[in-house]
Amino acid sequence: MKVKDLMTANVSCCQPNDTIQRAAQLMQSVNCGSLPVCENQRVVGIITDRDIVLKAVAAGKDVHTKVSDCMSRKVITCSPDTDAHEAADLMAQHQIRRLPVVDTSGRLVGILAIGDLATVDIHVNEAGDALSRISERTQSQSAVH
Repeated sequence: MKVKDLMTANVSCCQPNDTIQRAAQLMQSVNCGSLPVCENQRVVGIITDRDIVLKAVAAGKDVHTKVSDCMSRKVITCSPDTDAHEAADLMAQHQIRRLPVVDTSGRLVGILAIGDLATVDIHVNEAGDALSRISERTQSQSAVH
């Protein structure tokens, strides 16, 4: 099965010059925890609710802080024709839960979430395995000292 068969095609995104307040409002309106950051429909970053909390709120920055000041710039993507198994491996390898999907010209055409893999019977175990591998690092990093 290909990523294009599982991905969400209508993806909200924000721009680097948007404020983190605008990004948070978009996340609220579409009920998600991350947004691709795009310029000219090309992905240049990802911003998560966690990025906003840790890089802005915890640092005492205000709601007018630019998305570009908080976003992650290293973005792992795949194409619509990527095999779903390969996408799950990418998510596990890079410990990410969402994978922007871009066409051959680099334009955002969708997003694949770990939960999308779990909705298809043949990928349930693979999604669970990928989530376990993604969560391993997160759990070890959050150990209380």
